[in-house]
Amino acid sequence: MTPAPSLARTLVRRARALARAPLPGAVAQAARLHLLDAVGVGLAAAGSPAGAPYRRFAAASGRGGPAGILGAPAGAAPADAALVNGGLIHSLEYDDTHTGSIVHGSAVLAPAALAAGQAAGASGAALLAAYAVGWEVLIRIGLAAPGAFQARGFQVTSVGGALAAALVAGTLGSLGEDEAVAAVGIALSGASGGFEFLTNGASVKSLHPGWAAHAGLTAAALARAGLTGPETAFEGRCGLFAAFAGDARAAGAFAEALDDLGTVWHLPDAAFKFHPCCHYLHPFVEAAGELAGRGLAPDAIEALTCRVPAGAAPIICEPWAAKQAPATGHAARWSLPIVVAARLVEGRVDLATFEAPARAPVRALARRIAWEPLPAARFPVAFEAEILARTRDGAAHAVRVDDVYGNAGRPAGAEAVAAKFRRNAARALAPDAVRAVEAALGALAAAPSLDALAGALFGAGAMQTDAGSAARHDAESAAQPGAAPRPARSSA
Repeated sequence: MTPAPSLARTLVRRARALARAPLPGAVAQAARLHLLDAVGVGLAAAGSPAGAPYRRFAAASGRGGPAGILGAPAGAAPADAALVNGGLIHSLEYDDTHTGSIVHGSAVLAPAALAAGQAAGASGAALLAAYAVGWEVLIRIGLAAPGAFQARGFQVTSVGGALAAALVAGTLGSLGEDEAVAAVGIALSGASGGFEFLTNGASVKSLHPGWAAHAGLTAAALARAGLTGPETAFEGRCGLFAAFAGDARAAGAFAEALDDLGTVWHLPDAAFKFHPCCHYLHPFVEAAGELAGRGLAPDAIEALTCRVPAGAAPIICEPWAAKQAPATGHAARWSLPIVVAARLVEGRVDLATFEAPARAPVRALARRIAWEPLPAARFPVAFEAEILARTRDGAAHAVRVDDVYGNAGRPAGAEAVAAKFRRNAARALAPDAVRAVEAALGALAAAPSLDALAGALFGAGAMQTDAGSAARHDAESAAQPGAAPRPARSSA
């Protein structure tokens, strides 16, 4: 009897078949919007202090190559471009998330697909198809072991993303089947991304998806050169699920999830983010906005308690004393008390919120905030929040948000995503280039090549020359949905 093919081989065969067929209309639209969003977020980072390490790294590497770097005039080798662009896209915590699987798909797959597609001379449709299939695979990795990667200290975006990026690179690079399977196996050895950054708010978390994209493209290049990798990268005794999730049985769940690959699409359910901080904090920003809308002044609040889903608490609540006084503005992107206090004191949570340590009035209110577990939370299927506030006159207020705006249950419209892109892209690109990039991405499905997109995005005339532009855009309160739709459900 012929043995069943490995999961990597099954995946490679399915991905190739899907790459030859047009995407369903709703999936193609979702892929285009998520790619637009990712490019915009990366450009915002290129015009922000958070992106400075990646700009300096790219400038120092300076070897040139066929793949473009966001906000930079020179190209780079594909794997290097993917690393820098992935780091930029994730550095502001502003990139999209599929909440059920807890994966930041675009931060890995957009840079991987853009770099591999440019190097291969791919069509727009080929890029979109590879990007969408990569998303589907990464989501299924997360859903096969919900919360297990995180419980062992690994970001599934990074460790699973390396294998998904290798699949994307192999598909766009037209590797032979054996080479493509080898690339997935090689990428397993490049998979990494631990949560130890939470101990001091280090900015290395932004590297996780860029490193995954780099590992995937490097793995594909090495496979083409003849290096081999394990066939059983997913299901093996030391494969992805056993080593990083501690659950060898999850490989079986992943295998079952591959049965509907190409017929069931999860990408349209992926969430867009409208605040540049940890996604777990977003429903609390909404709830705090509801309190502010009721006229609660920060000085009138005696105490405030946030009720937090158990799965989110280790990231945004622990250790609480450190969360109340993060050392840097960037570290505050994972601080529940600072973010809630900022929304109440400053009236917004936007890019400027995290570019300097919190001001004294924000820190003062943060010290009056406590947290407790939220019973019967549906996390991570929904990102819920409750806030209970007591004012100095003895009045009590309660707000509940049943799911975060931008998630599948409360979707953001295409115009909201496009408006976010325009604001972000304007931090790094000249106005004409912003319009040209949006138009090129809008027409990508029918584009015979990536030339129009690359020319708009990476062309010599595309870069923003006004050094004050980024600072002005930081101050624009319109950059956030303070206009935000009201919480899914609130109660007094």
